[in-house]
Amino acid sequence: MRQWGRVRVVWRVRQGRGALLALALASLILSGPVPGAQAARTEPAQAAVSVFPIPGSRVASPKTQIAFRGVAAGSLGPIQVDGSKSGPHSGRLEPDSDGAGASFLPSQPFTAGETVTVVTSLNVLGGRSGSFHFQVATPAGPVPFRNSLRVRMAAGGIWRTVSRPDLAPPAIRIERGFGAGSGDIFLTPQYGPIQNGPEIVDPRGQLVWFNPVPKGDLAANLQVERYHGAPVLTWWEGYSSAGIGIGQDEILDTSYRVLAVVRAANGLSADLHEFEITPAGTALITAYYPVIWNASAVHGSRRELVFDSVVQEVDIPTGLVLFQWDSLDHVPMSDSYSAVPRPPQPYDYFHVNSVQLDGDGTLLVSARNTWTVYKIDHQTGAIIWRLGGKHSSFRMLGGSGFAFQHDVRSHAARDKFVTLFDDGAGLPAVHKQSRALELRLDLTHHTARVFKQWNHSPGLLSLFEGNVEQLPGLDEFVGWGQNPYFSEFDQRGRMVLDGRFVTDTASYRAYRFPWSATPATPPAVAATAQGGVLTLHVSWNGATGVSSWQVLEGPSLGTVRVVKTVRKTSFETVIEVPKAPYVEVVPLDSAGHALKPASAPDGGS
Repeated sequence: MRQWGRVRVVWRVRQGRGALLALALASLILSGPVPGAQAARTEPAQAAVSVFPIPGSRVASPKTQIAFRGVAAGSLGPIQVDGSKSGPHSGRLEPDSDGAGASFLPSQPFTAGETVTVVTSLNVLGGRSGSFHFQVATPAGPVPFRNSLRVRMAAGGIWRTVSRPDLAPPAIRIERGFGAGSGDIFLTPQYGPIQNGPEIVDPRGQLVWFNPVPKGDLAANLQVERYHGAPVLTWWEGYSSAGIGIGQDEILDTSYRVLAVVRAANGLSADLHEFEITPAGTALITAYYPVIWNASAVHGSRRELVFDSVVQEVDIPTGLVLFQWDSLDHVPMSDSYSAVPRPPQPYDYFHVNSVQLDGDGTLLVSARNTWTVYKIDHQTGAIIWRLGGKHSSFRMLGGSGFAFQHDVRSHAARDKFVTLFDDGAGLPAVHKQSRALELRLDLTHHTARVFKQWNHSPGLLSLFEGNVEQLPGLDEFVGWGQNPYFSEFDQRGRMVLDGRFVTDTASYRAYRFPWSATPATPPAVAATAQGGVLTLHVSWNGATGVSSWQVLEGPSLGTVRVVKTVRKTSFETVIEVPKAPYVEVVPLDSAGHALKPASAPDGGS
């Protein structure tokens, strides 16, 4: 048995022409031959390494990190970083949690407008002899707009309860059917009328859970995903400004406890349009970077305020960037269908609104304002093909053209199928009504045809938002964006569920998922007495397993007995019992077993 001594790893930063970050192995003591040692051997070809910002990028943030993917932190070797204005940059190296990369975090920000040169001994994709450079854009600063819209109150427009007077969730009305599935419905009302926040309702339209966000904020993209092999609840939370989001992404367990908060890196803020946890446990998010940009090619100013649409893959445990894609590096402003606005409105020429990790490891990126879906190389950010827009790689046949689309999703099949929500409007109106759309792509002949489409009856025209979710049984669940409706269609195209907010509030997306949760917080009880009768109002926000409520009474805490069991009727159940000195209310599951709040992960209360 070989005995290995201790290995001490020392990072040294040496100032010179640039900051040299070197890995030194010291005090390496071992007995016995080195495993795999040979008298002579041929060194394998050096693996290609992806870097972000990509070589030649023109839109890096002054607070950017320099990410290296495809190489372990201990194999990076020397890294030299020079700014053309700011000079040499020292910093520290932080490894990614998966061991497949690391990031150089500069000690000081870069300077706007400068060119940064990075020198390494690596085989950098897009670099030259291991070296590459990128430009630092000029940030435009915070966008001076904040949306705080509220819809008018309608009769029955919010749910009020006695046991939870702090909650004012927008009310839901199911107008047709219950759908074929058994999952709950996941919404994020964003215009009040009183509170915004993630909201779950059951197939009957009864409230399951509501979590109000701070006044002036909103939520988006409430859905069930998987993290570390377990179901989790995820959403974005923050405020909206000029059609974009400034906030963060939340990950909660099945007891509604926060497991992680995902924030955008490189000095940006997470946007509301996308938050997807990949099978590798990383986060795909969107962000918007307002920069001062030369827009004279599209009849704008040489110092126009332009939104760079950003896609980031973030390492959830460390918060480091694993991938970044910037629209201004890859798509010219002339591809946009949106005109340059009058100052001080920002020019949102691209408007990223969905990102998906495709089955082949590439990314699908949807841009509302170029009417285009982009297939993106996950290592380099290069565009592989475009669907729709001014430079489509596919011929759009038989009414397959779309405009201002949202929520593009690829589906595994023998052929390539893509679903999307075709708004068809967004000033101007291109179509008479919005539709949920499934396209079949012929990758050999480069054609796109309509495979299926779904329309609301009566017809709806949405200027923004919307989504299409393909359910496990191949039904389609559709959120109608700007309009307050959500619907489910079966495989024959029949609408088997149709619901809406009672007010005209909207949900950016609408989903349907199975969900089972036991909150860590206890049920809420409010009691009022009149004469010899005690009226109890009981609820348990977020609990999915409550079938009935059991009431115990007695002259003292140790002498209570069951006096009534009442079936749960809705979010809040009203129970009348004789007045007694001590009253206890216990939630029961369908088998009559008592339910308790979830314990803390470490077994504590």
